[in-house]
Amino acid sequence: MSLPEKMASCCNNISDKKLDTIISKVLNFQRISLNEAFYLYTHAELPLMGYLSNKIREFKNGNNTYYIKNIHLEYTNLCINKCAFCSFRSKTKEDSWELSAEGIMSIIKENASSINEVHIVGGIHPEKDLNFWLPVLRSIKDTYPTLHIKAFTAAELDFLISKAGYALKKGLALLKDNGLDSIPGGGAEIFDEDCRKKLFPTKISAKKWLAIHKAAHKINIPSNATMLYGHIETISQRLKHLDILRNLQDNTNGFNAFIPLKFKSRNNALSYIKESSIIEDLKVFAVSRIYLDNFQHIKAYWPMLGKDTAFLALDFGVDDMDGTINNTTSIYSRAGATDQKPQMSETEFKDMIKVHRRIPVERNAVYDAVIKGN
Repeated sequence: MSLPEKMASCCNNISDKKLDTIISKVLNFQRISLNEAFYLYTHAELPLMGYLSNKIREFKNGNNTYYIKNIHLEYTNLCINKCAFCSFRSKTKEDSWELSAEGIMSIIKENASSINEVHIVGGIHPEKDLNFWLPVLRSIKDTYPTLHIKAFTAAELDFLISKAGYALKKGLALLKDNGLDSIPGGGAEIFDEDCRKKLFPTKISAKKWLAIHKAAHKINIPSNATMLYGHIETISQRLKHLDILRNLQDNTNGFNAFIPLKFKSRNNALSYIKESSIIEDLKVFAVSRIYLDNFQHIKAYWPMLGKDTAFLALDFGVDDMDGTINNTTSIYSRAGATDQKPQMSETEFKDMIKVHRRIPVERNAVYDAVIKGN
């Protein structure tokens, strides 16, 4: 019996007919509405939400828990935006960095023998555009043809493509032709426009973020989706974010995974906000798994959550743990994450997954199984 099952068995006070109806729909793998999701979130106890989300997780992915051998290549912390939640953007010239094409290739060369994916993101550099990146991507792909290149958030893509003078469709096609395999889900933050105006008024709109991912999906560039939670947003705004993603996935079926990203408060303009509790984190993962019925995978990004909470989320709808990282990301380290030098060996991944009664499965970037652990 899983942890949620043991806990849910103690919750015998379910006498709410509306909640009973929602539970029945979830257990019969029927889609729930936005209003039903809100009622579930606000009325169900955590053990029940864990139980329900775990049922869906096991229906979709069994006991498999996926991980990947990867690095996160962050090419600059210079950025034209000043997002209130961001701890990554350089505040002084002395604190800034940017990698040259040679520097990018050097990092990949150093790690190439032990990875099958490179995840490339950074700040929106005011001077770099698509013309810088196309030959870099081509060089990576020519040198390491089996290495999957997942690169550039929608905010980065919008700037890189438009600054180079291309239309979105043409820019995406050029990126794909030169080696781009998929795009990450960053930059979505929270889709509510009031929140966006308060927290990051110069960033691309939710409508533009969605349009970029839709355009990518149409030319067979898959992507991930994210949501930044735990700042000024409400529960309703979180759920509306999920609803918008579910609608787009109905239309394109181009999202590989959904990743809830926890707001971390250190070294940014929102440091006065108390970070969400572990209970709240687990509720977000659980409701995401329940509501996003057309997403195959829910990912817990462990460098942001911390290992303990991330692996606990395996009983609350999560089936993917991201990757080995190799101490190549500082986005959450600078925001106060527990793991200041995030890296996890394959052995550690497998051992921790097994401790949580799951089956470790090494995957590639599009969730084809590579090696099943024993």
